[in-house]
Amino acid sequence: MVHGEREVLPSATKAEAAEALRQFTTAYNKADEEYDSSLDSDHVTGALSAIDAARLKAGAKNNPGGNPNHTPLELSDAKFTIPKKAGWPRWFVADAAGNKGGSARWLLVFTRSSLNEPWEAAYLTLVAPDKIPEFKQDKDGWAESVPANSTELSATPRDLSKTYAAYLQSGDGDVFAEGAQTSVWRADRKKNAKKPGLATQYIDEPLSGGDYAPLAMRTKDGGALVFFASRHFVKQTAYPGSSLPTQSSDVLALTTGEIKQSLTMEIVSNQVALDPAKGASGGKVSVLGRIEGLTSAQGS
Repeated sequence: MVHGEREVLPSATKAEAAEALRQFTTAYNKADEEYDSSLDSDHVTGALSAIDAARLKAGAKNNPGGNPNHTPLELSDAKFTIPKKAGWPRWFVADAAGNKGGSARWLLVFTRSSLNEPWEAAYLTLVAPDKIPEFKQDKDGWAESVPANSTELSATPRDLSKTYAAYLQSGDGDVFAEGAQTSVWRADRKKNAKKPGLATQYIDEPLSGGDYAPLAMRTKDGGALVFFASRHFVKQTAYPGSSLPTQSSDVLALTTGEIKQSLTMEIVSNQVALDPAKGASGGKVSVLGRIEGLTSAQGS
C-alpha cells in the first residue's frame, strides 16, 4: 500500500499535467466569454482566483450579456516541470506560449491538496523566455520542490511576501535586485504620490497563508524559482476644491460607497522571483514577472 502523504512520488504524470492545463484553458475561456466566474471556479485558486473572479465580476456588471471582446486564450508548446515530493499539496509548473501577451511565456502553477480534488491554477505570470531558468531534474526528468522554510536560499520562500511588502513600503533592505517590479515600481509610486490637487498613499501587505502559500522549485544552479502573492492598497485623496480622476467602468463596478473625496483600491498581486542559493555571487532576489488585479474599492 502506498501512503501518498509519506511516499516520495511525482506530483503528476506529464499526461495528467497536460490534461489539467487543457481543462483550465477550456474553463477559463468559458468564464471569460460569459463573464461568469462560476464556470472556472473549480480550476483556479489563491491569487489567480482572486484576480480572475474580480475581473469577471466587473465584466458582468458592465456587460450582463457576456464579453463582447472575447478572444479565446490559446496555449501551445507547453512544457511541464513536475516535482517529485512527499505529502500535499502536490503541484507543478506549466510553461506555455500564448496568443496573448506578446512573446512572453505563460507560467502557470497548478496545485491540489488531495487526490479527490481537481487541479487548480494558483499562480499566473508572464515571463520573457530568456528569463526562465533551467530547473534541476533527476535522471528520470522529475524536478525538486524547495520547502517554504528552506534556509539554503538568499531569502526564505515563506518570508518572501512579507519581505517584499516591507521593501515596497520603505525601500530598505538588501534582498531584491533592481528592476521593473522593485526599484522602478517604487520610483513610479513616489512620483505619483503628490500631484496638483491629489495625494496618493500606498500600503503593502504580505499574503501567504492557505491558498496563497508560496511555492518554490529548485533551479539547476542551486537557487529556486519562487511563486508568491501580496496585497496592496492604493488610496487617492482629492484636496479641497479638487476632484478625483475619472475612474474606469471596471473600477466603478467593484466600488462600494460614494466617491466624494477619496477612493481606496485593494489589489491582489502574484509574482515569480529567482531566489539565488545563499552565498551565490550577486545573491539578490530578482522579480521576473508580476500580474495584479483590482479586487475591490471603497469610495468616501
